[in-house]
Amino acid sequence: MEFKIKRGPLAGQKTPCLVLGVLEGKLKSTQLQELDQLLGGRLARSFRSKEFTGAEGEKLFVHAGKDVPWERLLLVGMGRDRDLSLSRLQHISSAAARFLAEKKIGQFLMALNQAPIKGSSLAQRVQSVGEGVLLADYRFDQYLNDEKRKKNLALTAVSFWLDSGEKRAEAEAAKEVARQICEGVCFARDLVNQPGNCKSPEYLARQAVQMAEEVGIKATLLERDELAREGFGGILGVAQGSVRDPYLIVLEYHGGTEDAHPIALVGKGVVFDSGGISLKPSEKMDEMKMDMAGAAAVFGTMLSAARMKLPVNLVAVVPAVENMPSGNAIRPGDILTSLSGKTIEVLNTDAEGRLILADALTYVGRYNPRVVIDLATLTGACIIALGHHASAVLGNHDGLIRQLLKAGERSGERLWQLPLWDEYSSMIKGDFADIKNTGGRPAGTITAAAFLQHFAEEYSWAHVDIAGTAWEEKGRPGCPKGGTGFGVRMLIEYLRGVE
Repeated sequence: MEFKIKRGPLAGQKTPCLVLGVLEGKLKSTQLQELDQLLGGRLARSFRSKEFTGAEGEKLFVHAGKDVPWERLLLVGMGRDRDLSLSRLQHISSAAARFLAEKKIGQFLMALNQAPIKGSSLAQRVQSVGEGVLLADYRFDQYLNDEKRKKNLALTAVSFWLDSGEKRAEAEAAKEVARQICEGVCFARDLVNQPGNCKSPEYLARQAVQMAEEVGIKATLLERDELAREGFGGILGVAQGSVRDPYLIVLEYHGGTEDAHPIALVGKGVVFDSGGISLKPSEKMDEMKMDMAGAAAVFGTMLSAARMKLPVNLVAVVPAVENMPSGNAIRPGDILTSLSGKTIEVLNTDAEGRLILADALTYVGRYNPRVVIDLATLTGACIIALGHHASAVLGNHDGLIRQLLKAGERSGERLWQLPLWDEYSSMIKGDFADIKNTGGRPAGTITAAAFLQHFAEEYSWAHVDIAGTAWEEKGRPGCPKGGTGFGVRMLIEYLRGVE
């Protein structure tokens, strides 16, 4: 998709469609009156009849006459000005872009970045509109036939309108930031949406290596033999039920000074989760191809960070496995020895993500990280607690958690902190091993984090449970059904603020 910046009087812009945001109750602006004169009063009549009020989600689509430079006008309701935020602006932009794509209009001019969002800059607004348009254009259609793929019209050229007082260079830079971030989000979505028959741990590893080569990131793969020599008991334990070999995928990005400690990102990479011997119900098991969404988010973040040349050092560690039942699979009651040397009593083989993350969290300590952030579709309990609107964040460093909470608010990928008190650790104390992999149904998200904390004691650490946000069930503006890429925008926002 081509992004352009345009200047000049709005009413004189030549475009297949002019898209203008309107605040609720603000229907008498000079801009609207100028446009309405060219339309012979059609807007005023629509306003008087309450056909359009500017409420969020409303749209008014009109065709212009022969003497008007723009062929169509789309008014989009932005709601009340006090409720408007950058994340809402992105949502509104996505909805407008999809509406036009469904009308087979792939080129248009957006006049949305003038939204009066308190405390926001032009760059932030252009970025939000750009992200909204780019994410609205995403689709995973590589397995559809050509006829069906042709029905999905791609957006080809979108322009941003600037008034005379706005800086072009600032807008140009912001639209490129939007493109670089969305490239990471879409890469993550593609990985999540790949079907299980194609997406083995090796496939995930090869995709990561290919991406790393394209953007100049160092990639290292640890295969089964090396994992066995090193003592990755958690990863090997989960993987032993599958015919597909496990991998530990390590990516390194050096954008900061040579002596700066890296920020470490760890992502859960279960390419398909049947539950193992503790088999999941068959209903919606097809969605368990998304159990590597934490890994996908980490890879997408590394891609975007490298494209943006962020001035930080990063290391990403992803344990990639498949959790399957077989004659070789681990059983409830088995005891594994993790890379740290701590023993783990496996009470439920469907609580497998924490087993592989235990090894990854131990391994990443070799890089002497500044902080460690892990992302994982870890617990169904997180969906019960927060639904699909926010992810849980827990950890051992309140300062890091506050930074992530703020990054989540700014990016629109919201987080909510849950407690991690000592009492929860007592719930996973092992009877026959050092620790057990589940504390039962109560506080399931917290006890899972308490388990991980045993392997993150040597550094500042935060855990983000994305079980409820990694997959979109029905589809919404900017996110069709499937993988959401949740975590990429939040992490990039966090990394951009690191000093």
